[in-house]
Amino acid sequence: MIIAIDGTAGSGKTTTAMEVARRLGFLHLDSGALYRAFAVAAWRRGWADQSGAVAPEQITKLADQDVTAEVQTGEVAVFLDERRLGDELRSPSVSACASKVSAFRKIRRRVDGILRRLAAEYEGGVVCEGRDMGTEVFPHAELKVFMEAESTERARRRVLQRGEEVHSESVRTEASRLLERDRADSQREVSPLKMADDAMVVDTTELSFEQQVELIVDAARRLDTT
Repeated sequence: MIIAIDGTAGSGKTTTAMEVARRLGFLHLDSGALYRAFAVAAWRRGWADQSGAVAPEQITKLADQDVTAEVQTGEVAVFLDERRLGDELRSPSVSACASKVSAFRKIRRRVDGILRRLAAEYEGGVVCEGRDMGTEVFPHAELKVFMEAESTERARRRVLQRGEEVHSESVRTEASRLLERDRADSQREVSPLKMADDAMVVDTTELSFEQQVELIVDAARRLDTT
């Protein structure tokens, strides 16, 4: 079984997908980690500017970088130049760059190919998450989920996740960033963020983490018994 989870920025896709995969005994595929690997490559090669943008003329070279992934002890390890990447994948500069390079078709095709290979080679079920998993990468997934939440709640969670103080200004600033990311993802020409017609919508605004995980796990188990 393939479970494809898409959704807006900060809606909880990654943490939810990880826990759903753990409970079902599935492999978790994090598309964002692969885009971040290309972002790490862009920074190391000096191709990203201060905002994290990469010039279009550098994208072909970036898409050809040695980014790979393999399953190790039940999880996906991401490599650049044959060296496993770790904490550097989550740095703010890498995050900014990843959101920009992911808009380029050549980068997306590289990531799509890696994800499909991993899913095909793995003997068990997989949970993949991103922004076009159910529409582009795995359109025939048995279960498609679209996660969303109100922008202020998503912003509050992000601020807490960073260990910062939650106050009206920090939430307002973060909400603005998230809405801009949603706008960019929805309007990009290549694989825009959109909900698959047959997706199950999970609005997490007023749901606990446990509740949103249970909704998806229960849906997957019902499918598995039909």
